[in-house]
Amino acid sequence: MANSKYEYVKTFEQSTTLLPATYIVVRLDGRGFHKFSAKYNFEKPNDRRALELMNAAATAVMRDVPDIGFAYGISDEFSFVFGRECRLFDRRESKILTTVISTFTSYYVHLWSTFFPSKPLMPPLPSFDGRVVLYPSTQTLRDYMSWRQVDCHINNLYNTTFWALVQKGGLDNAQAEERLKGTLAAEKNEILFSQFGINYNNEDEIFKKGSIVFRDYKIEGAGSGNIVATPAGSGGDGAEMSRTQQEKERKRRMKAEIVTEHTDFIKDEFWQQKPWLLSDTGS
Repeated sequence: MANSKYEYVKTFEQSTTLLPATYIVVRLDGRGFHKFSAKYNFEKPNDRRALELMNAAATAVMRDVPDIGFAYGISDEFSFVFGRECRLFDRRESKILTTVISTFTSYYVHLWSTFFPSKPLMPPLPSFDGRVVLYPSTQTLRDYMSWRQVDCHINNLYNTTFWALVQKGGLDNAQAEERLKGTLAAEKNEILFSQFGINYNNEDEIFKKGSIVFRDYKIEGAGSGNIVATPAGSGGDGAEMSRTQQEKERKRRMKAEIVTEHTDFIKDEFWQQKPWLLSDTGS
């Protein structure tokens, strides 16, 4: 429709380009998942099948979008992290956001029957919303990740105690909520142990720490400093890669194994062992 008289409507389109040299985080959340989880009788306080479905969908997104460096998920939420030098869709916010959200939702629905074979999906179907947040430095990105993992611990400790009071303690939801009002972590741990014989430290790591999904690369020079091969063309000096080098790096990411761990990454050790995760290229 070149030169069509109607082409002027394109002037109304708006496009936000994300700031350069910043980490891009796309965080998605389930829409109405409180009702959704009740509809399909998710186990309380945690349903491992539901969490593993989220992880599987996130892994599939990372396979389809190799520009994603890593992702972190808790409950019905997942954060996808793109490196500071990411040029996907020329850093157009709407394209990046909608690609992640739609791809994740598609795989969530597609993989549902694998994890819930006896519970076919019926409308209203699961859906997710999302937002894009930019972080200017490695420290602010790590603080964001730490915030989400601390939230995971706080929410899981509360939910574990709440449902113990309901399922084993005979309280209704309102009574359990009132019982926990104003309690500190130590008090919740004491309720679990003294009343129900539950040692919170023995709860599954996936529930306490969430899931971090990342590309795992072989480390070169093992035994001599564990040096990670610098991505082709980066030169280690912040120089931009050519398009050919970018494509080569993209293919390398696509071949990398994607793994999921449930571990503490608030401390430095996790990032020191996997330095490529916080590099500008995410590899």
